[in-house]
Amino acid sequence: MEDINEQIEHWNEDRRESNTVSYRMTHSPERCVKCGLCVAFCPCDVLEADENGYPVAAHPELCVGCTTCAGNCPTRSLTIDALGDAAFDAEVADEPRAESISDERHQQFAEWQRICMEKLGLRWQPVAVSLIDKDELLPDAPMPAENLRFCQAMMAARRGASILMPPYKHSCPDGTSIFGMTGVPEKLATGEIYVLFHKLVNAEAAAQMVRERPTLPAKSKRATYVAPLSKTVREPEVVVFTGTPEHMMWLCMSMAYYTGHRFDFKASGYNSMCVEAVLYPWLEQQPNITFGCYGCRAATDLGEDMMFMGVPVSAMPTIVKGLTELAKKSIPDSRNKIYVPPIM
Repeated sequence: MEDINEQIEHWNEDRRESNTVSYRMTHSPERCVKCGLCVAFCPCDVLEADENGYPVAAHPELCVGCTTCAGNCPTRSLTIDALGDAAFDAEVADEPRAESISDERHQQFAEWQRICMEKLGLRWQPVAVSLIDKDELLPDAPMPAENLRFCQAMMAARRGASILMPPYKHSCPDGTSIFGMTGVPEKLATGEIYVLFHKLVNAEAAAQMVRERPTLPAKSKRATYVAPLSKTVREPEVVVFTGTPEHMMWLCMSMAYYTGHRFDFKASGYNSMCVEAVLYPWLEQQPNITFGCYGCRAATDLGEDMMFMGVPVSAMPTIVKGLTELAKKSIPDSRNKIYVPPIM
């Protein structure tokens, strides 16, 4: 992990090198109350107040499209429109793409997905997550027309989408810094933005949360790629399941079926999808549960009864075998409530 100051400096280097405009801010002064919240909440210091107190996009080339400013405007006087990033798209357009995984591996992944969904009765497809190294060719997968948060891409992937996102297709600077694609803006590195959101009591608590979370070295990764497990074209690092607490129970039991092993999970409610569902399982090669986080729940259609588990891909054979055994008796017996007395 890098020092926070080093991560900030990497972010500032990116800012100095950036010369493309991906977003446009539209402001309606007749509705604006000049509260300054949009300026304060912008994590990338795009906005400033003009001499009349109205927000202006002083540095539009730094916008990542997170819409935090618009979301915190009490009168909805701001909108953010995607303009695209033609320069970046042209940069990768002619680059050769990585060779896909073998047909045999693809068929194995598809069979794993089929068994997991069938035995558990999952509604959502398990998602294969790949973190593309800085010197690695990009997989042959589509990039989104508009920038997305990583959690939004994950929610689309569970429905069947395959999505490749280099850093400038990500709209969350927290996610790009955690995954080692960029540095981190100072407001995020210091935890200031979390205090503004009233998610932590003070700057000290916020800074501690930031220090405790794992991050990959800046510029060590060049893209994220997510797809249903059955459709992935690259060997994933992690597979993420979306489901109810009962689904997560059976996943735990499937991995413990042959050993009786108990798990030590790391969950906080902060940086759920990027840290808790992906980085912890990958770095520690252990499963991890997560309840979702503020951003994940505010930016997606995630239901109140849903949560996630990330597992290293190496755990999938055990999960598949364990679920197959549990489905013979334990899962149906439990769901049939066999210990509940009959209603007379």
